[in-house]
Amino acid sequence: MSNGSSVTQFLLLAFTDRRELQLLTFWLLLGIYLAALLGNGLIITAVACDHRLHTPMYFFLLNLSVLDLGSISTTLPKAMANSLWDNRTISYQGCAAQLFLFAFLVVAEYFLLTVMAYDRYVAICKPLHYGTLLGSRACVHMAAAAWGSAFLHAVLHTANTFSLPLCQGNALDQFFCEIPQILKLSCSDSDLREAGLLVVTACLYLGCFVFLVMSYVQILRAVLRIPSEQGRHKAFSTCLPHLAVVSLYVSTAIFAHLKPPSISSPVLDLVVSFLYSVVPPAVNPLIYSMRNQELKDALWKLAQWTPFHRQ
Repeated sequence: MSNGSSVTQFLLLAFTDRRELQLLTFWLLLGIYLAALLGNGLIITAVACDHRLHTPMYFFLLNLSVLDLGSISTTLPKAMANSLWDNRTISYQGCAAQLFLFAFLVVAEYFLLTVMAYDRYVAICKPLHYGTLLGSRACVHMAAAAWGSAFLHAVLHTANTFSLPLCQGNALDQFFCEIPQILKLSCSDSDLREAGLLVVTACLYLGCFVFLVMSYVQILRAVLRIPSEQGRHKAFSTCLPHLAVVSLYVSTAIFAHLKPPSISSPVLDLVVSFLYSVVPPAVNPLIYSMRNQELKDALWKLAQWTPFHRQ
């Protein structure tokens, strides 16, 4: 992929310039990455192996864990390698691949969280129709729509971003390749194609956000109509993990991309980008397993199968 410019590689933003802190950063990132791999890997294995978890909610949770594994694996390994080897460079092709994968996986996660809100809405507001509205075929179609639309989104944005001529250097104010950072290096201040894509994307994001809010308004109204306190608690507790994940995802992403320029700084941008790109995939397994007894039982059953436990 070439845009006619002389840029053959990009310089990523370093976490620190001090060698001791670079090594400390490497070990910190490695710990976070291994925790994310373990947590999401356990959820994927538990849902796949335990037939009691073969329900729509856990099917979508399995998809979410796969996306979390993919998104954190897109950014952290390169950041770890750069910290370990005191290097900031990434090739043009590597940057394009990283940008595409990150855009694809993060947007697919947002779409999937929207689908999961619909799952919770049907489960609480229309429980008698749950099996009809969320049959196995419907679940597969909704998950495929989330993945497919995100893939198309990533293809269009990546192709358009890297078709622009770059004449503002090759240094990115980010520890991974991201669309806004590449656009800062383009020769023109604005591009009609990219502006059109951004408008369509913004409308799509806003539509999903409105759907999320309206779903939880309806869920809250339905929960408050439940006569017993125990019933209200049980109903709402099934939504708390999803609501926590959505809040974390949306709040960090909004602050990262819509914060006022007056408070922007390289350090703050680095911290915020770390929060929305690394923290959610690492803590999502903890959020979903903390209050979910079915998932805890499946994980405990999985642990009993390991040779270490048998010994």
